[in-house]
This record gives sequence, structure tokens and C-alpha cells, in this order.
Amino acid sequence: MLQFIRACMGSIASMFSDQGFDAIKRAAEKGNTDAQFSLGVLYAEGQGVEQNDTDAVKWFRTAADQGHPDALCNLGTMYAEGRGVTKSDREAVKWYRMATEKGHANAQYNLGTMYAEGRGLVRDYAEAEKWYRLALEQGNAGAQFGLGEMYFLGHGVVQNFAEAEKLFKKAAEQGYPNAQFSLGIMHATGKGVAQSDAEAEKWFYLAAEKGHADAQLNLGRVHAEGRGVTKNDVEAVKWYRLSAKQGNAYAQYFLGVMYDEGRGIDKNYKEAEKWYRTAAEQGIAEAQFNLGAMYAEGYGITRNYAEALKWYRLAAEQGYSDAQFNLGRMYAKGLGVDKNDAEAAKWYRLSAAQGDVYAQVILGAMYAKGRGVARNDVEAVRWYHSAAKQGYAEAQHILGQMYVEGRGVTKNYAAALKLYNMAAKQGYVGAQYSIGLMHAEGWGVEKNEKEAMRLYRLAAEQGYAEAQYNLGVMYFFGQGVERDDAEAERWYRMAAEQGNTKAQHGLEDMKKRHSKS
Repeated sequence: MLQFIRACMGSIASMFSDQGFDAIKRAAEKGNTDAQFSLGVLYAEGQGVEQNDTDAVKWFRTAADQGHPDALCNLGTMYAEGRGVTKSDREAVKWYRMATEKGHANAQYNLGTMYAEGRGLVRDYAEAEKWYRLALEQGNAGAQFGLGEMYFLGHGVVQNFAEAEKLFKKAAEQGYPNAQFSLGIMHATGKGVAQSDAEAEKWFYLAAEKGHADAQLNLGRVHAEGRGVTKNDVEAVKWYRLSAKQGNAYAQYFLGVMYDEGRGIDKNYKEAEKWYRTAAEQGIAEAQFNLGAMYAEGYGITRNYAEALKWYRLAAEQGYSDAQFNLGRMYAKGLGVDKNDAEAAKWYRLSAAQGDVYAQVILGAMYAKGRGVARNDVEAVRWYHSAAKQGYAEAQHILGQMYVEGRGVTKNYAAALKLYNMAAKQGYVGAQYSIGLMHAEGWGVEKNEKEAMRLYRLAAEQGYAEAQYNLGVMYFFGQGVERDDAEAERWYRMAAEQGNTKAQHGLEDMKKRHSKS
């Protein structure tokens, strides 16, 4: 990052520090180069006069043409930032180089940065290091930071976190915010130093107080998550807002989240939507997703599936898994777009490949049923297995059924029972029923109608219709229990009321039997 213009210019020349704008202007017009430079500073900063970059450039150029070192450096920065002139990195390099010939430390740093970033010339880390070291000899904080960053990233030098920390600390102790922020990152992540949330917060705070937008963002997150400090959503909102107002897109997103969830501030969907949109338009996938969700659900805005689809797609195309899943769902259900199972499968697959367990289960079902894809039990098993490995009970149960039926895998009752037990331990009622069925039929276990009865009852009492029906059958035929028509009818009726056709037929058969008797 290039030095801010004040860092290049310092302040107005000391001989004019106690004089007003008019006196400085008169001296400048008489050809005094310090006055010309100082007048440029006043125009650039808007001190004692309306801020005007064009006039700032005019006076910097006037002084620079006479070889004034600070003016040469400042004119380079005006070109680098496109202030008062058409932005031109080549022109910036030209003026910085002229300033370096006069030993100007900030110009040496800025020229090093241009080499490091490949701006206005071919990227050359060796040249960057050379200019940083020259500026470093004069104690330049920017150069200490720049060279520290090279060591931190391993750009042009052997990566060395200890050297990076040493240089960052030197710059930070001079109050250089970029270095303070970088030290915060090192302590937050434990890169090259002992991980310490308290140390990270300290350095983020120092940089944030100087207006460093990324530090303000990180300080907001520190307070929101209670890392190194007592959790404080109000404080988080404060720092997010300061960063967001500087245009930091992630801060805008997080500020939207705080409004959305009513954390540290009154819940306000309109404010949430405003900040999400601001961040989304800068390409932040999380904000695009949340804005899409607001349109899909009608939170604070009129429900609009077409808009939801647009924002989900933008996030999905950046690889955001949740957006890929939701986009698949919209195609599967025809929300805001023509129903298209093939397109749904495409987006579910992308999300599933990133480990989204719900997408994996749905994609498995699509392969099992041939929806939007060619029916393929092997592929179905593959995706169910991916979800089952993540401990998802429904997938474990379905995969168990695939082993029982020999679909996409070799029939294997032992594998099925293992998967059913994994799901049942999580309280998955379908698995409890399926283990009961294995005991009832003697699949992979010794046939045991009493155990089947116990497991059917466990599932039936949780409202599982198939278990209610099978429990009715066992009472009707006296399997594992004394025959009891009243109990059989009771369980049949519970299952029938849930639409179980076998139970409905069972009730009809019982009615016919009673009418004959």
C-alpha cells in the first residue's frame, strides 16, 4: 500500500507553520519553494482554504520543477492516487525517482512499493528491497513495514516471520497503522508469534484508532466474538460502522448482520438490506447470499424470487456453498425460474462437492430416483456415503437401506446394521424402525420378534407410521406378543391417519372379519 499523501508531505514547511494561508500564498507567488510546497499541502488537505486537488498539484509542480524534495514526492503521490491529475503510475514513478535522488525517505519507500506491486514498471522484488533498505536507514516507518511484509509473505526474500515481526514492531512503535494491523494479524493467527487474542486486540485497537479500516473491521469481530476481550456487540457495531463508512465491504456485510440479528443495535431489516446491498455490490459473496435470502423470504422487503435468484447466482458463481444449495433448491421448486431438475442437480453437486451435507443427501436422492440426472445407484451411494461420514443420521439410514437392498453396493446386512445403529444413537426414528425390521426378519441378526416389537414401539410412539403399521400387524397375528385385535386396530388407525395405505387396508380387513363374525 502506498503512503498516504500526508506521510509523503509531512506538514507545511516549519518556517510557515505559524503563518496563515494568505501570507503563505504571497510568499509562494514570489517564488519561495517552501511556500509553494506548503500551499500545495494546504490545498490538498483543505486547511484554511477549500480543498482543491487541482490547485494542490499546481503548487506541488511549481515547487517540484525547482527540485523541492517534498514537492517531488507529493506530486508522485498525486499521480499514483489520481488526485487533481489523470492517474498514472508511470508518472508517479518518475516523480518518486526524482525525489529519491535527493535522498527523500518517503519517496524511497514509495518507489520500493511501486516495484513490489509492479505499478508503473515491471515488478521487481530485488529493487523493492533495495529502496526499502535505503529508506530504512533513515528510520522510515513505511519502509520498515514494507520490508517486513516482504519477509512475512516471502516475496523476494526467504520467508522469515521473526524478521517480519521485528520490522513490523519498529514501524508500529512509530505509530504506523499498517504495521500495527499486521502485528494484530500475526498475534490473532499465531503466525511467527505465540497466538494471543489479547495482543491482537491491542494492535488492532492502535491501528483502528488511526482510522485503519481493516483494523476497525477486525476489532469489530474481536468484540463480536469475545476474543481477548469481553464480548460486546455494541462495541462491535461501533467499529464495523467506522470501517463500513470508509467503504470496507466486509465491515458493511458484518454491520448488515448486526442489524439483521439485532445484535448491539435494534433489529432493522431495512438497514440490514442497505448494508448487505452495499457489500454485495462490491462482490462480497456472503452479503450477496444474505440479500438473496431476504428477497426469498420477504424479510424487510417485498418477496421477489427473481431478485433472490439473481443474488444467489452471483454468490454461487463465486463458489459460495450455501448460495449454490439455495440456487439448486430454487431450480428444483421452480421459484423465480422455470423448474429445471438438471440445473438443480448442477448446483447441488457444486455445493455437495464442498461438503454441504444437505446437498449431498438431496443429490444422492436425485441419482437414486433419476431426477435431473441419469438414474445411478452407485452415484447415489457415493453421495449418501459422503453425508453419512459427516454423521448425518438421515444419510446413514438411507445408506443402510441401500446395503439391505443391494442397490449400488453389494448387499451387506452387517454394514446396514452398523449404519442403522449410528443413526439410531442420534435418535433417528427411521433407523429405530429399520433395526426392528432386521430383527423381525432375521436379516444379519438372529430373528427376535420381541426385540422387533420393542423397537417398533419405540418408533411408533414417536409417530413413525410404518412402525405403527408393523406394530399393528404383530398384535393382529400375535408375533412376539399376545394377539390383541384392539391394540392392532389402535396402531393401524394411527398409521392410517398419516396416510399409510397398508394400515388403511388392514383396518378394512378387520372390519370385514368382524362383520362376518
